[in-house]
Amino acid sequence: MSATRWTASTPLPADIAMVVADMDGTLLDGDGRIPEGFWPLLERMQRAGIEFVPASGRQIFTLRDMFGDAMPSGSFIAENGNLVVANGRTVSVTALPADAVVRMIDLLAGASLPHGHDVGMVICGERSAYINRKDAPFVDECRKYYHRLTFLDDLHGAVSGPDADRILKVAVFDFGDVRVPSDRLFAPLRDQYQVVVSGAHWVDIMDAHTDKRRGVVALQEQLGITPAQTMVFGDYLNDLQMLGAGEWSFAMANAYPDLLQEARFIAPANTDHGVLHVIETMLAARERQERPSHAAN
Repeated sequence: MSATRWTASTPLPADIAMVVADMDGTLLDGDGRIPEGFWPLLERMQRAGIEFVPASGRQIFTLRDMFGDAMPSGSFIAENGNLVVANGRTVSVTALPADAVVRMIDLLAGASLPHGHDVGMVICGERSAYINRKDAPFVDECRKYYHRLTFLDDLHGAVSGPDADRILKVAVFDFGDVRVPSDRLFAPLRDQYQVVVSGAHWVDIMDAHTDKRRGVVALQEQLGITPAQTMVFGDYLNDLQMLGAGEWSFAMANAYPDLLQEARFIAPANTDHGVLHVIETMLAARERQERPSHAAN
């Protein structure tokens, strides 16, 4: 299957009940910000009873900070589907075994990295994310995605001892192309865990059966929403399975090639505010359809 390019004249259903959007490369603009034009659309979706759901590899605390008072009891898919919140209440948490996290820490610590690769690890816990590097470039990259961040001299402390946390996933950042070290370093883990490239510099290691799609399905079940009422937007490999959870699936024009084959439609690029254009068109059609009934009353 190959996606059809979406235009403003593409018919969209009037009964969409949930809109799910990845963040980086999808909803966020070229500067990594939520476009100003999104906020009035969010208000219109809320008035129409449409659930807007950010779906991200980011931490739940980061997502809540980003959407703030506009979504005080909102729904979120965080940590690539390992933590799901419906209407402000956590409904799904998937954690890694502590011994598996120890193995991942030790694999990176004992690795001989290819020349030019500077790699750091983030242990993504339910209460916080944990790092053992203090250099500003690495910390700055981590804070973009993990607002609640704890420094540990030894990363093993995140999974053992009195302050041990429940670990949702392990994220690895490479200042170069993360696929080069991840293919070799984490090959021993692929038979039991997912090693998912979530960006040009990030790879996530997590439960073998969890992804954003399972997060969308969990929300559909909680909120009584069908795939036919679900609109989904994504751009990168960690969004691929998620596209199958909604009949109205959109790959961004800037998306990874695999998504352009999987999605039903191609939306304009994130730098052209593609998500906003599609939502605006969907809402306008819905509002036009509702006006005659209101006028009759």
